[in-house]
Amino acid sequence: MYQKNPSISKGVDWLMVWLYAIIIIIGLICIFSVEYKSGESVEQTLIGFKKNYSKQLFFFAACIIIAAFILLTDSKAFTAMANLSYLVGILLIIATFVPGVGKEIKGSRSWIPLGFMNLQPVELCKIFTSLALAKYLSSQETDFRKPKSQLIAAAIAFTPAVLSVLQGETGLALVYFSFLIAMYREGLPPGYLIAGVVLAVLLVVSLLFTTTTLLIAFTIIAALFIFFYWRQIKRNMSVAFVVIGSWVLACAFVAFVVPFVFKHVFKGYQSDRIFSMVGRSNPYVEGNGEKLSPEEEKEKAKKSEQQDYNVKQSKIAIGSGGFSGKGFLKGTQTQGDFVPEQHTDFIFTSVGESFGFWGCVTLMLLYLTMLLRILKIAERQRSTFSRVYAYSVGGIIFFHVAVNICVTIGLAPVIGITLPLMSYGGSSLITFTILIFILIKLDADRQMVLR
Repeated sequence: MYQKNPSISKGVDWLMVWLYAIIIIIGLICIFSVEYKSGESVEQTLIGFKKNYSKQLFFFAACIIIAAFILLTDSKAFTAMANLSYLVGILLIIATFVPGVGKEIKGSRSWIPLGFMNLQPVELCKIFTSLALAKYLSSQETDFRKPKSQLIAAAIAFTPAVLSVLQGETGLALVYFSFLIAMYREGLPPGYLIAGVVLAVLLVVSLLFTTTTLLIAFTIIAALFIFFYWRQIKRNMSVAFVVIGSWVLACAFVAFVVPFVFKHVFKGYQSDRIFSMVGRSNPYVEGNGEKLSPEEEKEKAKKSEQQDYNVKQSKIAIGSGGFSGKGFLKGTQTQGDFVPEQHTDFIFTSVGESFGFWGCVTLMLLYLTMLLRILKIAERQRSTFSRVYAYSVGGIIFFHVAVNICVTIGLAPVIGITLPLMSYGGSSLITFTILIFILIKLDADRQMVLR
């Protein structure tokens, strides 16, 4: 019979621990380089918590305590509290809508002020969703081959995302699609993946062409297919139903779903930014087709211009670093405060400017090594619960890293995605710490069959 071992180090994957610590230290260095000004007393700002790097150092210290607590916890506790923690997470997200409880920051009502920090429940809920999804998929009663089980798993994964969209936090809502990786590993039919790719392609072509053009093109393609394959269709009429059904779904997607997404899911300035990337003006009017007031038009234009400015300055900062970088505390863009949000969403730019191409490559290799290590940890688990949880963690980290870096180099619209373990913020750092160290603890106790 398994007996709890009070040792904090037995079975711990120290490579994961070192990767975690190294990336956080790089993040602290970058936040320091962004905020430190010549002549400031480092000791006073650290003690007085006047700068974000001093606050981040405090959060790191708190994370060390949290990590130690997790490593001393019985692994069975994570399965036992999975469903309850998920319910608590959902209730916390709902609490942000309550006047006097939730706090709006930068147009997103997704925060709960705690005095010493602002808590973002939808960020924290990634942990609870990972545990709840792992608990459900590892249940003996779950047959993931059945549509009912697939729908329940999707509801667990995407309920926080729906609430996040209602909060105005579109970026974090998109992160929850990373749970599809874990579900696909556990037997989600490839048809869903193919359908997702097709919808993504339709969304991209919707950016390049007008709705009328696409509807005409889909109709011509369907008609030509039926014309050239009429003999085969006569022998098997189900083919005709597939073609007609595909035509109807494609037309409905570009005519109704795409406009809904750009009107109600993305904010106006985000939609503008997406269309500007392909050289088109935004064809969708914000607010259900209602005409915006002059003040709203001005605010919308201001936000769109700010996003363009952020990305432009980000690319200038990264490009100015060259191959070897300008050196620590020598970046002109960084020291001149030209890149907004450089300590949070655009922290990657400080790496590019200070340490250049090789610094960026080194950081990306560290993330790649962490992701490959998570994959190895996932595949060596004896329990379904631990494996699903590991893939959930890997998917979340991969999504954050890929989207954040794409944003900073102008390949994706600005949607407010942090760089794991590097971007400033207590909610983000604590969330990733808990995610990673629960994984490390489950792996350390992998001789336990948690199912």
